[in-house]
Amino acid sequence: MLEPILGSISKERVLVYLLAREQGYAREVARFFSASVSPIQKQMAALEAQNVLYSEDVGGTRVYKINPRYPFLTELTNLLNKAITFYPPKQQEQLLMNRRRPRRAGKPL
Repeated sequence: MLEPILGSISKERVLVYLLAREQGYAREVARFFSASVSPIQKQMAALEAQNVLYSEDVGGTRVYKINPRYPFLTELTNLLNKAITFYPPKQQEQLLMNRRRPRRAGKPL
């Protein structure tokens, strides 16, 4: 959707995922979009170098987040939210459902 503007489908995937989930790491983003990890890692590193993202080491994993001090944060957020509305409904639901823990054993659905 935003590939012509951003220059890369991987960059779009990284930004959309991090906006929806607030944080993530390369393998997690790649797994969600059924993509290769290498281009996702490269885009995350490039976006961090340009101060769009920042990262923290959590255990042995580098977790990325959108930089709240990025000067065009509001505009970027609006653009990404609009792009999410054009994703298929099932993918929108999966993207916006942010479950980080497994379900308790025996808990009814």
